[in-house]
Order: sequence, then C-alpha cells, then structure tokens
Amino acid sequence: MKKIFTLAVAVFAFVAATAQTRPAAGLTSHKFLDNWSVGVNVGAVSPVDHFSWSNLQKRARLTFGLELTKQWSPVFATGVEGGAYVNTTRSGTAIDQITGIIFGKVNFSNLFLGYKGTPRFFEVQGRAGISYNYNIVTHNSYGFGKLGTDFFGAKFGLDFDFNLGQKKAWTLSLKPAITYNLDGQHYQAYGKPFGARFDKKDARFELTAGLTYHFKNSNGAHHFLTVPAYDQAEIDGLNGEINALRGQLGDKDALINGLNGQINDVQNQLDAARNQKPTMTQATAVNAEMYVYFKQSKSNIERSQEPNVERVAAYLKNNKNAKIVIKGYASSEGPKAFNQKLSEARAQAVKNMLVKKYGIDASRISAEGAGIGHIFSTREWNRVSIGTIE
Repeated sequence: MKKIFTLAVAVFAFVAATAQTRPAAGLTSHKFLDNWSVGVNVGAVSPVDHFSWSNLQKRARLTFGLELTKQWSPVFATGVEGGAYVNTTRSGTAIDQITGIIFGKVNFSNLFLGYKGTPRFFEVQGRAGISYNYNIVTHNSYGFGKLGTDFFGAKFGLDFDFNLGQKKAWTLSLKPAITYNLDGQHYQAYGKPFGARFDKKDARFELTAGLTYHFKNSNGAHHFLTVPAYDQAEIDGLNGEINALRGQLGDKDALINGLNGQINDVQNQLDAARNQKPTMTQATAVNAEMYVYFKQSKSNIERSQEPNVERVAAYLKNNKNAKIVIKGYASSEGPKAFNQKLSEARAQAVKNMLVKKYGIDASRISAEGAGIGHIFSTREWNRVSIGTIE
C-alpha cells in the first residue's frame, strides 16, 4: 500500500510541475491579482479501515471549511484550505480537530482536452496537499490523540466541478478525497507513533460539497481569456498592404508637390496676363490652353484652380472670335458609367464658371465628357478638365 501511494504522489507531483512550467500560450496577460477564488466546503469524513457502507455511515462525522485558490494557468492552481471536524466523542467539545492544508490542483479536462477560452460546464481536477492538524479533544477514549497533540498529514482527491452561469463565476463541486495521518496516529483508535507512512489504518475517506466564487479579473472576465490566433501568411499579407499604402502616400506627396508647382506657374502667368494691356494680348491657342484639376469623385472647382479659368476667360474677352472646347476626364477608379457622368459634370462646371462669373457667351463654349482619361501616366492627374482654344 505504501509503495502504491508513494508512486501516486510522485506521478501527481510530476504532472503538476509540468503544468506549472508550461507557458500559457494564446492567453491574455495574467496579473498576480487575477484568477483568485474563494470557496466553502461541507461534508462528512469516516475512517477507511474496516471499510463498509454501514461503518461509513455509523462512524461518519461532519466537516466544514474554507479554501482560497490562485489559478496560475487553465491547468494548474495552488491554494490553502482550512477545515474543522465536528466532535462525536463523549467529550463536550464541539470541534475535536482542525486542519490547515497547502495544496496544488491539476485540471485534467484542460490538460488533456485543451482550453478553449472559457471553462467547460463539467470539469475534473485532481488535487494533492500537505496538512498540519491539531487535536482539541478533552477526552481521548475515542482515539484522536492526546489533548493538544499535532501531526502532519497528506490529502489526495478529485474535484468534479460544475461551472455555472454564462460568466462562469460560480462553481459547484463534489470532492471525494483520502487523508492520511503521516505520524502514525490511527484514526478512531489509540495510536502509536510509527514514523511517517501511508497506511489505511491512518486514513480517512472524505466526501464534501463545495461552492466557489471566482473573482473578476483585469480582463473583465472571471477566468482566462484566449487571444485569437492569426495565420502568419495573413500577417505577412497585411504587412505587405501596409508597405504598399506607405508607398502610395509617398507618391501622393510627390504629386502634391508637382501640382503646387503647376499652380505657382499658372499664378505667375495669370499675374503677367493681368499686367498686360488688352490691345497687346496676343496669346496663342497653345498658351491659352486650360487645365482644371479636381479631387477624386468631385466636380466642383477648387479655389486653387480658379486662376486657370480666369486666364482663359481673359483670353476669350480679348479675342471675340475665339471659341473654346472643354473636355472633362476622370481617373480609372470606379464604374465606367459613373466616370462618364463625372467627366461630363467636370466639363460643365468649367463652362458654367466662364458664363456665370466671367460673362462669356455660352455659344462660344463647347463642353463634353470624355470618360476615363489616359492623358497622363499619373492616374490622379487625369481628374481634369482641359480647355482648348479654337
């Protein structure tokens, strides 16, 4: 018997150590104050020697206690337990023995089936611990040791847990266990010190029911949460998209700088045109070409583009026989039909400004939409209306 239980202790210790050192991969950050729980236990205890159901019932006595547990991972936990045993001897003392236990627990369900981010409704855990016990009896004829004696013990058991509610904040448990007096003090009989050993004469069978509350963690739940796993190929693809967007941003900056340069050139030409006398204005058709750029999906003329229209309006006023053909374009984004309507709206917007703001006769202006433009290699530059003097 001794060898069997010694082997069981060694196996349990190995599993617990493995669970403790195994990293909790895929879990949210775990702080020291997270995953604590407190529980109450109530049940009965009876000697193992001469075991039978009739003896179990006849010699059983009540036990109750509290326990505090820290869950280090979904598999491994440690804790402390305090318990008391109700006196059934002829002594008038209500409690004849108290115990304190340091224990470790291994969640076999999570160890072998994995943890999915929330406790299962039903789980099985194994526990093992070392106890310190103290006798309070004032009458020793029933064999719990002399008044004031103490001894070390061990406890092995299983927890059959039912995790309740959607949040899994409460656990109802059935806890069968065996406890040993390692100092050789036989339970329910006079004892003699034989040294530390596992002997059924020094063992008790314990069956308790427990109710445990799991405190709320920093992650907002009452248990460990898992982090969604991402495929490396998906991550690499997202990084590639980010780098591509960064490259496009650099291209946008270059485009903006180029357009600002064109605006400055046009502004200089406009200033020069304003300073010329009307009789001296002899602009050629090439010099009188007009480029009005638009924002994506827009057909309204920005203030920065109005000088381009004003320069052509001045030319038309000084050349009464000149006419202008305005063609609107769109870049390649979006449906073809939408881009056709957008190009027409851009051409019409320039025509409306020439007529309404600068008084140019509408009969001298032709406006048409040319759809998607391929005039410039830079896609954004094709969002334009181009006016050509005839």
